[in-house]
Amino acid sequence: MNRNVILTCAVTGAGETTKKSSHVPVTPKEIAESAIEAAKAGATIAHIHVRDPKTGGISHDPALFREVVQRVRESETDVILNITAGGGGDWFPSKEDPTAGGTGTDIQTPEERHEPVAELLPEICTLDCGSVNFGDQLYISTTTWLREQARLIQQSGVKPELECFDTGHLRFAKQLINEGLIDGDPMFQFCLGIPWGAEADAETMLYMRDKLPSNAHWSAFGIGRMQMPMATQSMLLGGNVRVGLEDNLYLDKGVLATNAQLVERAVTIMDGLGAKPMTPAEARKHLGLRNPQER
Repeated sequence: MNRNVILTCAVTGAGETTKKSSHVPVTPKEIAESAIEAAKAGATIAHIHVRDPKTGGISHDPALFREVVQRVRESETDVILNITAGGGGDWFPSKEDPTAGGTGTDIQTPEERHEPVAELLPEICTLDCGSVNFGDQLYISTTTWLREQARLIQQSGVKPELECFDTGHLRFAKQLINEGLIDGDPMFQFCLGIPWGAEADAETMLYMRDKLPSNAHWSAFGIGRMQMPMATQSMLLGGNVRVGLEDNLYLDKGVLATNAQLVERAVTIMDGLGAKPMTPAEARKHLGLRNPQER
């Protein structure tokens, strides 16, 4: 069991969740404030997406990321920032021409995905390690693109969080390591329960854990009602934890949550198991991260 837990809060995501809960932050100010509240509740890391402030929909605008990062840093609340670099991979086939993307398709090049990371140099950014059927759409992240993106992240000195939505993603992440595109001890995130990737259950998590390199750091999350069960399971198997409104909107059945409340619930579970969340300073040392104050 892991008794010193790196606790990530994924504060907003990019899904159509703003229509389901008013607690999902939309503007850069709301996203930053939610990250700060999560950190004060015990989160070690804040995982950051941004949204179009007018529509609440997906956005990749570097200016929005810049405002979130500036607001968090200027608050003097210490939290490790993990910026998504997995945007711009959504593909829906056109009904008129199945060889082309239809309504809702949103594709970015590796350079475009990396742009906010290159400018803002967070401690961590995500690297989604493969394509997957994601609900009714296809998330595209080809091996050629991933190698290129991994090189860009490596050159920036930011640590990639290797997000694995299925077992084949874990295989390719290890290939990136073997090719020398990932520096230091690798950091993995198992993304479980998303239709139609790896299932959110103990057997899947154990299988993926046992396939990791011996020097790997790892975390796991489940979506929806499986968020807290998978958080607990991850700790019991020696891993770290992710909660937050990106993955789950509810504190209890029918009770909408805030990010801080989800973090507090995770900390309460840790307390009951004799564990505690790492501070950002402890996690920077543990993971070998840069200190943003020493840029």
